[in-house]
Amino acid sequence: MTGALGIFGGTFDPVHYGHLRAADEVLDALHLAQVRMIPARDPPHRDAPGATAAQRVEMLRLALAEFPRLRLDTREIERTGKSYTFDTLAELRAEAPQRPLVLITGVDAFAGLPTWHRWEEIPRLAHIAVVTRPGTRVDDALHGPLAKLWRARYSEDRSALENFAAGSIFAVSVSPQPISATALRAALARGAEGAAQIRGLLPPAVLTYIDQHALYRRLPDAT
Repeated sequence: MTGALGIFGGTFDPVHYGHLRAADEVLDALHLAQVRMIPARDPPHRDAPGATAAQRVEMLRLALAEFPRLRLDTREIERTGKSYTFDTLAELRAEAPQRPLVLITGVDAFAGLPTWHRWEEIPRLAHIAVVTRPGTRVDDALHGPLAKLWRARYSEDRSALENFAAGSIFAVSVSPQPISATALRAALARGAEGAAQIRGLLPPAVLTYIDQHALYRRLPDAT
């Protein structure tokens, strides 16, 4: 397959429409060939997920039936050790040295980029698409080396995705999706009443799976 490949990582604990619709809209906005949804086995910046790796993979698999242009990639689940984005991008780059890669990330995650493993090397492996809400200016919240990176790499010229394999940063405005996995887990911890309140925020097949396996019945400590 040719064309730029999007990478959307996370714990997906559980996956919800905020994740799915954002990924789908970025695919359209940047004319990506595909977006890979990559669940983390052992996220370095969070406590352990509430659902097992196998359960989170299965929830993603069920969810992606509604989003055929998004594909499941389980390489981080299969890899031992911490699930570092750098390692994932390096693997993908080795598989397709000339293919444009686009790391899709939210504003909050991007603001924390300097805490990531080998973060300064990420722009040489992939472009970065920062997902924003309409009217939001990402650069207003950046300081220090991250602000410097933004000034050096930010581009509004989407042709970079056709001409270069990596190196640019884009801001992509998507429809607001005020959905939080933390809030979903809190609702699910309340049982049937809480589950009823979140219908429509995640795919029905995922909610059915959660109910069948009694997931998130106790509120986890992770945020």
